Amino acid sequence: MFEVVTVGALAAFFGAVGNGAAGELGKRLLLSTGAQVRRTLGWGAPLPDTEEEREDLARRVHIRVSADRRQADEWALLLRSLPRDAAELRPGAGLPPATRHFTDRESVVRQLQREARRAAGGRPRVALLHGPPGIGTSAVALHWGAGQADRFPDGQFYVDLRDGAGEHRVAPAAVLGRLLERMGVEPDRMPPTGEAREELYRSLTAGRRALVVIDHACTAAQVRALIPATPEVFLLVVSSGPAFALEAERVAVPPLTDRDAVKLLRRVAGQEPVTRAKRHMPALLDHCAGNAYALKVAATRLLTEEAPLPDDAEETMERSVHPVRGLVHAASRRLRPETARLCRLVCLGDWPEIDAQLAGWAAQVAPDEAARMLDEAAEAQLAEPTAEGRYRFRPEVRRALADAAGSQETVPVCVAAVSRVVQGLLNRALHGAHAALPQSWRVEPAPAEGTAYADEADGMTALLADRANVLRAVFVAQEYQQTDTALRLARALWPLQLKAGHFDDVLPALRFAAGCAEQHSPRSRITGALHFQLAHCLGELRYHDEADGEIEAALACERAVGHLRGEASAVELRGLLRLASWRWEEAFECFTEAERLYRLITPGQEGAADVPRALALATRHQGRALRGMREFARSRARLVSARDFFAEAGEAYNHARALTDLAETLHDEGDQAGALEAIAEAERLLTPEKATTHLRYLADLRRRCEGAP
Repeated sequence: MFEVVTVGALAAFFGAVGNGAAGELGKRLLLSTGAQVRRTLGWGAPLPDTEEEREDLARRVHIRVSADRRQADEWALLLRSLPRDAAELRPGAGLPPATRHFTDRESVVRQLQREARRAAGGRPRVALLHGPPGIGTSAVALHWGAGQADRFPDGQFYVDLRDGAGEHRVAPAAVLGRLLERMGVEPDRMPPTGEAREELYRSLTAGRRALVVIDHACTAAQVRALIPATPEVFLLVVSSGPAFALEAERVAVPPLTDRDAVKLLRRVAGQEPVTRAKRHMPALLDHCAGNAYALKVAATRLLTEEAPLPDDAEETMERSVHPVRGLVHAASRRLRPETARLCRLVCLGDWPEIDAQLAGWAAQVAPDEAARMLDEAAEAQLAEPTAEGRYRFRPEVRRALADAAGSQETVPVCVAAVSRVVQGLLNRALHGAHAALPQSWRVEPAPAEGTAYADEADGMTALLADRANVLRAVFVAQEYQQTDTALRLARALWPLQLKAGHFDDVLPALRFAAGCAEQHSPRSRITGALHFQLAHCLGELRYHDEADGEIEAALACERAVGHLRGEASAVELRGLLRLASWRWEEAFECFTEAERLYRLITPGQEGAADVPRALALATRHQGRALRGMREFARSRARLVSARDFFAEAGEAYNHARALTDLAETLHDEGDQAGALEAIAEAERLLTPEKATTHLRYLADLRRRCEGAP
């Protein structure tokens, strides 16, 4: 065959493999591309970072392949190995269920309908739905969206940013990541950079008819990259607060009129309780001020009392200033005192999700009793169930209850409640991290307190379920001057980044923890470990310059305390960053230095038991760097050594990875028969492991070998 490979196709390919180097498949394709560039040009060009650099490299490669049919065919095969199914929109779970008690909002709904149906005219369809907390902005969005399935047959996608409000708001790239997950992008296909995520988002939605709802957005920056270029994609941004500067149709959600407020009360409480409280209705409506959430709280009171409002001057005054806050306090007074106290104490930490165990820590009650109390709080409209056994408090409710705790409890009681939750979350996170990575020295041993998890899968599942609380706990612990706990919590995030790829989630906490560690414990092992974790996270997100700085900081700490294993690991990470940038010689030097450091660990020293495996991994990485340097004989020797070690150790996945590396070297060397033999053995090992992504890459590599001359 002979295919014409254009400059444009090459430039686009360089951009795709550079920006999309996430997961095993993406990283392998990135290295194969770098090796192919060197083979074509005869010299090692670094990975291009900008569009101009990509176009320049594409022109240089094109000049060579235009005069060489064999190389043109090789490049055509390589270009075809770029994953295509990542750009297929897959409708997910859709929108959350709308409220049963939706009332009126006809004018607001009409505005949304007009924006959704108007002629595009070159203007994107975007609406910003806004209003004060509790007024019902989310309810409007979900109610309207529930009736729009036919208008948006390609899917309705919902992202809630409530867990990242205030100073810890979700970053724009992370918002894109969450949305792409809803659209079906697998973790190992998620582009690491915000720019690449935006490109993928536009590719997925091109020519589609879809609804995108971003709830609890705080700033225009969070959603600006989501403004659609496709006329039939409608972006609906919801803000529980004032409108911000977004180019959108602004739709304010006003207070309910008295007539509609009464309708809502009837729908929640029923006709009879509303009729019974008729003489109190003017005062109730005045105090609720058309706030939907406040009316629902008042409706629960109508079910049990004739008078919906107590004769309490202080509470009445507070309601007149803020209806939600006043009715939260009124609802709290209807609860059992111990339940009201639990709600106050559990809201002090601003926890994203509450389960019975966490609530029990806060109030010092048994989990089964805490579960009953949380059910009571939900019946009183204070807490909202989110999943089986889990609840959350609306931000405005949380603030009101936390303030009440400050006024009704002593400072030592409040501090102790938060400290118990932080310590409980630390123990739970340490158990999860240890179970998820039982052999890793980068996680602490499981503590004596708490319950151990059965296996790696259970530990990882528990850590993932608790990640929002653990991330929050890093900041809370430091706020309460528990620096050591904050640092240990951040270290427990390691499995989330290493195994689950939650780089966007953990990055803010790691930045914060590394800064705290430098301030409170410079040149220590824990500080070195946190700099390493942060460098790893930054490298995966392609902040390479910043990652280099964190590696330097980690090395300074590890050398200061004489921790050879930590120093070697940091040098190895630097080598992996160089490898990903096609800086083959520098990468090889790093891996060689890491090997030297590992060999300095003598029997009996800390980490001695890990040395053989660490040396095998360093040897494998050396082989990968030598492949890029086109020193095939040396590359082959090292990869065979690594392959044999992992085969003898019974590590099927690492055995298969070394075989894949060997197949790539043999392919570049021209030994297609040997490469196909290594591919077949890797496939045999990976099929029982259900390593679909890696098997997909091997299938592409097989086609490249079979198509090679």
